[in-house]
Amino acid sequence: MKPQKIIVFLPAFNEEDSIADVIRNVPRSFDGAKTVEVIVIDDGSTDNTIKTAKAAGADGTVSMPVNMGLGAAVRKGLEECYCRGADIGVMIDADGEYPAEQIPELVKPILQGEADYTMGSRFMGTIKGMRLHRRFGNYLFTLLQAILLKKWLYDGQSGMRAFSRNALKHAEIIHDYNYAQVLTLNLVRKGFKVIEVPIRYKVRSTGTSFITFRKYMSNVLPAVWKEMRRPVKKIKSFQQNNRDDKEISYKEA
Repeated sequence: MKPQKIIVFLPAFNEEDSIADVIRNVPRSFDGAKTVEVIVIDDGSTDNTIKTAKAAGADGTVSMPVNMGLGAAVRKGLEECYCRGADIGVMIDADGEYPAEQIPELVKPILQGEADYTMGSRFMGTIKGMRLHRRFGNYLFTLLQAILLKKWLYDGQSGMRAFSRNALKHAEIIHDYNYAQVLTLNLVRKGFKVIEVPIRYKVRSTGTSFITFRKYMSNVLPAVWKEMRRPVKKIKSFQQNNRDDKEISYKEA
């Protein structure tokens, strides 16, 4: 397993109370990682998110000119990872709900060539403390994704994900409000293999989520419809390229 350059990015909007702990909990050395960098994508915060992130050890920060939405921030994070030469990009929310210490487990299927794209699954791990309306929303939208993709998923709304370099290059998010559904639909429809990895969930203890159920429904459903209607080009995944290279080497031998 060749060591890889891993870049972890945190989309953040007014998360000064939680972002430092997330950054400090990112493992900087583990099997398969050549280097691990952390960057923050600040979505127009009006508090001390950037200052706090730098003090906690962030390797870089990118500031959006105004609050543009989580989808726009994640899109920028994927772009930054690719442009900065990441072999694997990891996204984790800055609110402390997701276990940064489990990043090695999240990237392992990509390092081992088993997947192009992984999602940390709270419903395969632990969801103790998650409010009932959030569970219902997660079940509903994950079921929708599963039906559209004809592939069973447990946690389609996860805020903890990892991407191979090829997935970083080809991932598209077609709207700014959110990313969760359209990103997975886009990558899987293009032929990238997704694997879910069990993670531990922690209830947010600081700040508030910008997402409301009504706004989520009115923004996300039209975006899902738009994503499914537009044609996408199949992309050779990392695993397919590896298989092709092996077949060529076998033929040459």
